[in-house]
Amino acid sequence: MAVTRVPRRLAVVIDEQDDVAYTRAALNAHQPELGRITIQPTPASSHPATLAHDVLYALGKRLASGPGGPDIPLDSVRPAWLAAAAWSAATGIRHLVVTRAHLLTTTRLNQLLAWREATGVQLTLLWQTTPRRMPPTLASIEHHLTGLDQLHAALAASGPRPARPFFPPLPASPDTSTPTPPLPHGARLLPAQAAHTGPVPPPRSRQSCMGATATAQQASPLPALPVRPQDSAYLATLAHPLIAGALSVLAFTGTTQIALRDTRDIDLSGHATLLRTHSPGHRRCRLYEVPTWARPLLAAARAHHRLADRRPEEKLFAPGLQSGAKALRAHREHLPALCEVRDERAWR
Repeated sequence: MAVTRVPRRLAVVIDEQDDVAYTRAALNAHQPELGRITIQPTPASSHPATLAHDVLYALGKRLASGPGGPDIPLDSVRPAWLAAAAWSAATGIRHLVVTRAHLLTTTRLNQLLAWREATGVQLTLLWQTTPRRMPPTLASIEHHLTGLDQLHAALAASGPRPARPFFPPLPASPDTSTPTPPLPHGARLLPAQAAHTGPVPPPRSRQSCMGATATAQQASPLPALPVRPQDSAYLATLAHPLIAGALSVLAFTGTTQIALRDTRDIDLSGHATLLRTHSPGHRRCRLYEVPTWARPLLAAARAHHRLADRRPEEKLFAPGLQSGAKALRAHREHLPALCEVRDERAWR
């Protein structure tokens, strides 16, 4: 049998007889740990963001249901697809398989194709009816596959999960384009400072405040506060990257929402292992270790920031803190440790 050449970016698999073997193969291919997810579009839903919600559910995220719920910011099409793109980028998803694609409207197909362009993922669509009903958007592409063998080849084409998450590129930031400022004359890191018993020495203003990577060259980070496994598991299911990232910071640093407002993209290190927080007047800015469980959440917040074309010096969580204040309060109620924040006014 000749080896099938499988396209890298987009494939439409024709299953005109709607053979259950095709659907079974697609569902068995769902392996997020290998960078591949499968979705079955929600049938007969008129909600404009339904398909994006299906992607979020496949990524392990859960949206609160009901009118007036905390996840209302993701009810709109663009925010929902932006969240799905951020999570897929941060968790290394490289292949999306969609069953019963013939039931999707042209609008939703276009949303899916636009999302593919934004994330760079490989997309495999199962067209499980006659190809004569295929819209021009798909009929014009060259990558139509037939046969179960070709489907299996397409499903195996994504390869192993990337070694590190994909992030949309950023222009040069202060951390990479500006040399790290030297220590003051005569200063040195003493053993006690290396253990970090106090805050990072303050700069004159936020604009001159170094990011996490540069700060780590001058001071050791504080250890993260312990967080209960059930709390970290709950945070990992939140659908909005900015809400999940902000609440994770509040949990493992013990800071307040007010202090969180000044956190920038460059305050998170390249591998999301270090985070710098700021204080009023920047007199008690601190550097923290990011616990393993929180790194994907902060990576998703950063991917969201960059996919939204925001600058590295802009505040990372600001959009979520402004539009998602209700979501922050609602989700915080599930996290007892956050009910004891020092400044309760931050949540009003």
